[in-house]
Amino acid sequence: MAFTHLHVHTEYSLLDGSNKIKEYVARVKELGMNSAAITDHGVMYGVIDFYRAARAEGINPILGCEVYVAARTRFDKTYELDSERYHLILLAENNTGYKNLMKIVSMGFIEGFYYKPRIDMELLREYSEGIIALSGCMFGVLSRKILAGNYGAAIETAKEFVDIFGRDRFFVEVQDHGLYDQKKLNVGLIKLAGELGLDIVCTNDIHYVKKEDAEYQDVLMCVQMGKTVDDDKRMKMSASELYVKSEDEMSELFSYIPKAIQNTAEIADRCNVEIEFGKLHLPEFDVPEGYTAYE
Repeated sequence: MAFTHLHVHTEYSLLDGSNKIKEYVARVKELGMNSAAITDHGVMYGVIDFYRAARAEGINPILGCEVYVAARTRFDKTYELDSERYHLILLAENNTGYKNLMKIVSMGFIEGFYYKPRIDMELLREYSEGIIALSGCMFGVLSRKILAGNYGAAIETAKEFVDIFGRDRFFVEVQDHGLYDQKKLNVGLIKLAGELGLDIVCTNDIHYVKKEDAEYQDVLMCVQMGKTVDDDKRMKMSASELYVKSEDEMSELFSYIPKAIQNTAEIADRCNVEIEFGKLHLPEFDVPEGYTAYE
Protein backbone atom coordinates (compact mmCIF):
# COMPACT_ATOMS: atom_id res chain seq x y z
CA MET A 1 0.00 0.00 0.00
CA ALA A 2 1.18 3.50 -0.80
CA PHE A 3 -0.99 5.41 1.67
CA THR A 4 -0.87 5.54 5.47
CA HIS A 5 -3.12 7.51 7.83
CA LEU A 6 -0.95 9.92 9.85
CA HIS A 7 -3.54 12.21 11.47
CA VAL A 8 -5.80 10.14 13.71
CA HIS A 9 -7.86 10.88 16.81
CA THR A 10 -9.08 7.96 18.89
CA GLU A 11 -11.39 7.57 21.87
CA TYR A 12 -8.54 9.08 23.91
CA SER A 13 -9.17 12.48 22.34
CA LEU A 14 -11.80 12.76 25.05
CA LEU A 15 -15.27 13.93 23.97
CA ASP A 16 -13.86 14.57 20.51
CA GLY A 17 -12.98 11.21 18.98
CA SER A 18 -15.40 8.29 18.74
CA ASN A 19 -12.76 6.21 16.95
CA LYS A 20 -12.25 3.15 19.17
CA ILE A 21 -8.72 1.75 18.88
CA LYS A 22 -9.60 -1.90 18.24
CA GLU A 23 -12.20 -0.95 15.60
CA TYR A 24 -9.77 1.49 14.00
CA VAL A 25 -6.98 -1.10 13.77
CA ALA A 26 -9.39 -3.68 12.39
CA ARG A 27 -10.59 -1.23 9.72
CA VAL A 28 -7.01 -0.35 8.73
CA LYS A 29 -6.24 -4.05 8.31
CA GLU A 30 -9.46 -4.60 6.36
CA LEU A 31 -8.39 -1.85 3.94
CA GLY A 32 -5.07 -3.63 3.37
CA MET A 33 -2.88 -1.03 5.04
CA ASN A 34 0.22 -2.15 6.94
CA SER A 35 0.84 1.00 9.01
CA ALA A 36 -1.28 3.50 10.91
CA ALA A 37 -0.78 6.35 13.35
CA ILE A 38 -2.30 7.65 16.57
CA THR A 39 -2.20 11.43 17.13
CA ASP A 40 -4.64 12.35 19.88
CA HIS A 41 -5.18 15.96 20.95
CA GLY A 42 -2.44 17.01 23.37
CA VAL A 43 -2.18 13.58 25.06
CA MET A 44 -0.64 10.13 24.65
CA TYR A 45 -3.10 8.18 26.82
CA GLY A 46 -3.92 5.69 24.07
CA VAL A 47 -0.41 4.98 22.79
CA ILE A 48 0.18 1.67 24.60
CA ASP A 49 -3.29 0.27 23.86
CA PHE A 50 -2.82 1.25 20.22
CA TYR A 51 0.71 -0.18 20.05
CA ARG A 52 -0.45 -3.55 21.41
CA ALA A 53 -3.56 -3.69 19.19
CA ALA A 54 -1.65 -2.73 16.04
CA ARG A 55 1.19 -5.19 16.62
CA ALA A 56 -1.32 -7.97 17.28
CA GLU A 57 -2.76 -7.38 13.79
CA GLY A 58 0.58 -7.02 12.04
CA ILE A 59 0.21 -3.27 11.67
CA ASN A 60 3.20 -0.97 12.20
CA PRO A 61 2.10 1.45 14.96
CA ILE A 62 3.17 5.06 14.36
CA LEU A 63 3.13 6.83 17.72
CA GLY A 64 2.37 10.53 17.74
CA CYS A 65 0.39 13.42 19.12
CA GLU A 66 -1.40 16.49 17.79
CA VAL A 67 0.08 19.03 20.17
CA TYR A 68 -1.18 22.52 20.96
CA VAL A 69 1.42 25.20 20.23
CA ALA A 70 1.11 28.36 22.34
CA ALA A 71 0.56 31.67 20.57
CA ARG A 72 3.61 33.08 22.39
CA THR A 73 5.43 30.83 24.90
CA ARG A 74 4.12 28.04 27.12
CA PHE A 75 4.62 30.30 30.14
CA ASP A 76 2.43 33.16 28.84
CA LYS A 77 -1.14 32.88 30.13
CA THR A 78 -2.96 36.14 29.43
CA TYR A 79 -6.36 35.46 27.90
CA GLU A 80 -6.34 38.32 25.39
CA LEU A 81 -3.02 37.18 23.94
CA ASP A 82 -2.78 33.47 24.74
CA SER A 83 -6.27 31.99 24.40
CA GLU A 84 -5.47 31.04 20.80
CA ARG A 85 -3.30 28.01 20.16
CA TYR A 86 -2.21 26.12 17.06
CA HIS A 87 -2.18 22.43 16.15
CA LEU A 88 0.93 20.53 15.08
CA ILE A 89 1.36 16.81 14.36
CA LEU A 90 4.43 15.15 15.91
CA LEU A 91 5.38 11.55 15.05
CA ALA A 92 8.06 9.45 16.76
CA GLU A 93 10.55 8.26 14.17
CA ASN A 94 12.46 6.05 16.62
CA ASN A 95 12.83 5.35 20.34
CA THR A 96 14.70 8.60 20.92
CA GLY A 97 11.84 10.44 19.28
CA TYR A 98 9.33 8.54 21.41
CA LYS A 99 11.13 9.60 24.61
CA ASN A 100 11.33 13.20 23.37
CA LEU A 101 7.66 13.19 22.42
CA MET A 102 6.72 12.02 25.93
CA LYS A 103 8.85 14.82 27.37
CA ILE A 104 7.24 17.45 25.12
CA VAL A 105 3.71 16.31 25.93
CA SER A 106 4.46 16.10 29.66
CA MET A 107 5.90 19.62 29.74
CA GLY A 108 2.79 20.83 27.94
CA PHE A 109 0.84 19.84 31.07
CA ILE A 110 3.43 20.71 33.72
CA GLU A 111 4.50 24.11 32.41
CA GLY A 112 2.22 25.10 29.56
CA PHE A 113 -1.30 24.19 30.65
CA TYR A 114 -3.76 27.01 29.97
CA TYR A 115 -7.19 25.62 29.02
CA LYS A 116 -5.20 22.99 27.06
CA PRO A 117 -1.72 21.47 27.49
CA ARG A 118 0.47 23.79 25.38
CA ILE A 119 4.02 23.58 24.13
CA ASP A 120 6.19 26.17 22.36
CA MET A 121 9.05 26.52 19.90
CA GLU A 122 11.63 26.36 22.70
CA LEU A 123 10.47 22.87 23.72
CA LEU A 124 10.46 21.74 20.10
CA ARG A 125 14.02 22.96 19.63
CA GLU A 126 15.22 21.15 22.73
CA TYR A 127 13.47 17.84 22.08
CA SER A 128 13.13 17.62 18.29
CA GLU A 129 15.55 14.72 17.78
CA GLY A 130 13.87 11.64 16.34
CA ILE A 131 10.58 13.43 15.65
CA ILE A 132 8.84 14.05 12.30
CA ALA A 133 6.48 17.05 12.20
CA LEU A 134 3.48 17.73 9.97
CA SER A 135 2.17 21.30 9.75
CA GLY A 136 -1.30 20.33 11.00
CA CYS A 137 -4.93 20.85 10.03
CA MET A 138 -6.83 24.10 9.43
CA PHE A 139 -5.91 25.06 12.99
CA GLY A 140 -2.18 24.66 12.33
CA VAL A 141 -0.13 27.83 12.53
CA LEU A 142 0.71 27.87 8.80
CA SER A 143 -2.94 27.37 7.91
CA ARG A 144 -4.20 30.08 10.28
CA LYS A 145 -1.75 32.63 8.89
CA ILE A 146 -2.55 31.81 5.27
CA LEU A 147 -6.31 31.97 5.88
CA ALA A 148 -5.81 35.31 7.65
CA GLY A 149 -4.09 36.64 4.52
CA ASN A 150 -0.68 36.75 6.18
CA TYR A 151 1.27 34.60 3.74
CA GLY A 152 4.59 36.23 4.58
CA ALA A 153 4.23 35.27 8.26
CA ALA A 154 3.39 31.69 7.22
CA ILE A 155 6.62 31.56 5.22
CA GLU A 156 8.66 32.79 8.18
CA THR A 157 7.05 30.29 10.55
CA ALA A 158 7.66 27.44 8.09
CA LYS A 159 11.33 28.46 7.95
CA GLU A 160 11.46 28.26 11.74
CA PHE A 161 10.04 24.73 11.69
CA VAL A 162 12.61 23.75 9.05
CA ASP A 163 15.34 25.18 11.27
CA ILE A 164 14.09 23.03 14.16
CA PHE A 165 13.39 19.75 12.37
CA GLY A 166 15.35 19.98 9.13
CA ARG A 167 13.89 19.63 5.65
CA ASP A 168 13.65 15.86 5.90
CA ARG A 169 11.54 15.90 9.09
CA PHE A 170 9.09 18.73 8.42
CA PHE A 171 6.20 18.22 6.00
CA VAL A 172 3.49 20.60 4.80
CA GLU A 173 0.15 18.91 5.51
CA VAL A 174 -2.92 19.23 3.27
CA GLN A 175 -6.45 17.97 3.91
CA ASP A 176 -9.74 17.94 1.99
CA HIS A 177 -12.99 17.30 3.83
CA GLY A 178 -15.08 19.20 1.30
CA LEU A 179 -14.84 22.51 3.13
CA TYR A 180 -14.56 25.64 0.98
CA ASP A 181 -11.71 27.12 3.03
CA GLN A 182 -9.64 23.96 2.54
CA LYS A 183 -9.57 24.36 -1.25
CA LYS A 184 -8.36 27.93 -0.83
CA LEU A 185 -5.97 26.94 1.94
CA ASN A 186 -4.40 24.07 0.00
CA VAL A 187 -3.49 26.41 -2.85
CA GLY A 188 -1.55 28.53 -0.36
CA LEU A 189 0.07 25.55 1.37
CA ILE A 190 1.20 23.99 -1.91
CA LYS A 191 2.59 27.35 -3.03
CA LEU A 192 4.47 27.69 0.26
CA ALA A 193 5.90 24.18 0.01
CA GLY A 194 7.04 24.88 -3.56
CA GLU A 195 8.75 28.14 -2.65
CA LEU A 196 10.63 26.58 0.27
CA GLY A 197 11.33 23.23 -1.38
CA LEU A 198 9.36 21.27 1.21
CA ASP A 199 7.61 17.93 0.80
CA ILE A 200 3.81 17.73 1.04
CA VAL A 201 1.81 15.04 2.81
CA CYS A 202 -1.96 14.52 2.66
CA THR A 203 -4.00 13.35 5.63
CA ASN A 204 -7.58 12.79 6.66
CA ASP A 205 -8.48 14.23 10.08
CA ILE A 206 -9.89 10.98 11.47
CA HIS A 207 -12.34 11.17 14.39
CA TYR A 208 -14.42 8.02 13.72
CA VAL A 209 -14.09 4.73 11.86
CA LYS A 210 -16.80 4.83 9.19
CA LYS A 211 -18.71 7.65 7.55
CA GLU A 212 -21.99 6.65 9.18
CA ASP A 213 -20.35 7.08 12.59
CA ALA A 214 -20.40 10.87 12.16
CA GLU A 215 -23.60 11.08 14.24
CA TYR A 216 -21.84 9.55 17.26
CA GLN A 217 -19.08 12.14 16.92
CA ASP A 218 -21.78 14.81 16.88
CA VAL A 219 -23.22 13.54 20.16
CA LEU A 220 -19.76 13.59 21.77
CA MET A 221 -19.31 17.20 20.70
CA CYS A 222 -22.67 18.03 22.32
CA VAL A 223 -21.55 16.46 25.61
CA GLN A 224 -18.29 18.41 25.43
CA MET A 225 -20.10 21.72 24.87
CA GLY A 226 -23.01 21.04 27.24
CA LYS A 227 -25.49 21.32 24.36
CA THR A 228 -28.23 19.17 22.84
CA VAL A 229 -28.27 17.86 19.27
CA ASP A 230 -31.26 20.07 18.38
CA ASP A 231 -29.48 23.28 19.42
CA ASP A 232 -28.90 25.19 16.17
CA LYS A 233 -26.39 27.55 17.79
CA ARG A 234 -24.01 24.87 19.02
CA MET A 235 -20.59 24.06 17.56
CA LYS A 236 -20.93 21.35 14.95
CA MET A 237 -18.59 19.55 12.56
CA SER A 238 -19.50 20.84 9.11
CA ALA A 239 -18.25 17.72 7.34
CA SER A 240 -18.92 14.00 7.68
CA GLU A 241 -15.64 13.04 6.04
CA LEU A 242 -13.55 12.48 9.19
CA TYR A 243 -13.44 8.68 8.85
CA VAL A 244 -10.84 6.05 7.94
CA LYS A 245 -10.72 6.44 4.19
CA SER A 246 -9.28 3.90 1.78
CA GLU A 247 -6.18 4.50 -0.32
CA ASP A 248 -8.40 4.82 -3.41
CA GLU A 249 -10.49 7.53 -1.75
CA MET A 250 -7.40 9.47 -0.68
CA SER A 251 -5.74 9.03 -4.09
CA GLU A 252 -8.82 10.40 -5.81
CA LEU A 253 -8.97 13.42 -3.49
CA PHE A 254 -5.32 14.25 -4.07
CA SER A 255 -4.84 13.03 -7.64
CA TYR A 256 -3.23 16.38 -8.48
CA ILE A 257 -0.38 15.77 -5.99
CA PRO A 258 0.36 12.01 -6.01
CA LYS A 259 3.65 12.60 -4.17
CA ALA A 260 1.59 13.61 -1.12
CA ILE A 261 0.19 10.06 -1.06
CA GLN A 262 3.61 8.48 -1.54
CA ASN A 263 5.12 10.60 1.23
CA THR A 264 2.74 9.07 3.79
CA ALA A 265 4.17 5.63 3.03
CA GLU A 266 7.74 6.94 3.16
CA ILE A 267 7.10 8.50 6.58
CA ALA A 268 5.50 5.26 7.78
CA ASP A 269 8.57 3.29 6.72
CA ARG A 270 10.77 5.65 8.74
CA CYS A 271 8.71 5.40 11.94
CA ASN A 272 9.75 2.37 13.99
CA VAL A 273 9.42 2.45 17.77
CA GLU A 274 10.10 -0.66 19.85
CA ILE A 275 8.45 -0.74 23.27
CA GLU A 276 9.77 -3.39 25.64
CA PHE A 277 7.20 -4.84 28.03
CA GLY A 278 7.77 -6.90 31.16
CA LYS A 279 10.80 -4.89 32.26
CA LEU A 280 11.07 -1.97 34.68
CA HIS A 281 12.14 1.23 32.93
CA LEU A 282 13.22 3.93 35.37
CA PRO A 283 13.77 7.54 34.26
CA GLU A 284 17.31 8.89 34.18
CA PHE A 285 17.77 10.79 37.42
CA ASP A 286 20.81 12.53 38.90
CA VAL A 287 21.41 11.31 42.46
CA PRO A 288 23.94 12.11 45.20
CA GLU A 289 27.28 10.33 45.03
CA GLY A 290 27.15 6.85 46.53
CA TYR A 291 23.53 6.22 45.56
CA THR A 292 21.89 4.65 42.53
CA ALA A 293 18.79 5.93 40.76
CA TYR A 294 16.98 2.74 41.76
CA GLU A 295 17.68 3.39 45.44
